[in-house]
Amino acid sequence: MQNFSILDDPAFLSSVFHPRRSDITPLPNGAIDLKIETSPGIQIACRFYIHDHNSPNIIYFHGNGEIISDYDDIGPLYNHAGINLLVTTYRGYGWSDGTPTVELMLRDAEILFSEIRNWLAFNKYTGSFFIMGRSLGSVSAIDLATRHEDDIKGLIIESGIANTIPLAEAIGVDTNRLGVTEADGFQNVEKISKVTVATFIFHGAKDEIIAATEAEKLQAYSGARTKEFIVIPGATHNTMIQTGGKLYFQTLKKFIDKVTGVTNWRRRRKTTNNYTPE
Repeated sequence: MQNFSILDDPAFLSSVFHPRRSDITPLPNGAIDLKIETSPGIQIACRFYIHDHNSPNIIYFHGNGEIISDYDDIGPLYNHAGINLLVTTYRGYGWSDGTPTVELMLRDAEILFSEIRNWLAFNKYTGSFFIMGRSLGSVSAIDLATRHEDDIKGLIIESGIANTIPLAEAIGVDTNRLGVTEADGFQNVEKISKVTVATFIFHGAKDEIIAATEAEKLQAYSGARTKEFIVIPGATHNTMIQTGGKLYFQTLKKFIDKVTGVTNWRRRRKTTNNYTPE
């Protein structure tokens, strides 16, 4: 695994991670809470918003400053689109144990991915598997996709990070003082160039934290054979769903259906059912 010792300098960590602590919140209807041990004494919280056992499954890595209960109103919207959404988090966020670092975030993501897939299989959730990362979550999502292409149908990136230095400087990190270079960073551009599974990248045109040009760079370097790129007009970093509205979920579902072959299957079935012999 990449050495993140420079990024795990306290001055960098204090800008990158903004953990919010919370007691366990009440479950929305149809949701399940999971806690997964990633190292001795450390459990990471996850919340599974369920549509159906046969629906496609997204393991979701959220943005900085968020916690899983922030998705209690959003998870049902994914469900309405026919998608199971499993939101996980980072050490120290919500009711998860520990203190976050970049290295531990990626180590935990690897364990979470494996344990979640096993849990889904054991509980007979048979739908296709996707990885999705929003903002900071794009780091975990892209990193996982480089190693687990045989296990997933696609990668989805919302408001993702391409280069580390522009983001670091935007959030107030003195990269010159810390001696941080792009080679020391998340390396999302290099990693996404190795990902060949279907990839969907979308971003807000007015993102004030991570410029839309970062998404363009991820798209340009993506090694996916099938890839889609959408910029939502008027959307800022934290208003993608509000600005996109129903089209946000319709576009996401269209991508998933295309990748899983559902669209073609439904079209063939409709044609067969409507056929009338002369």
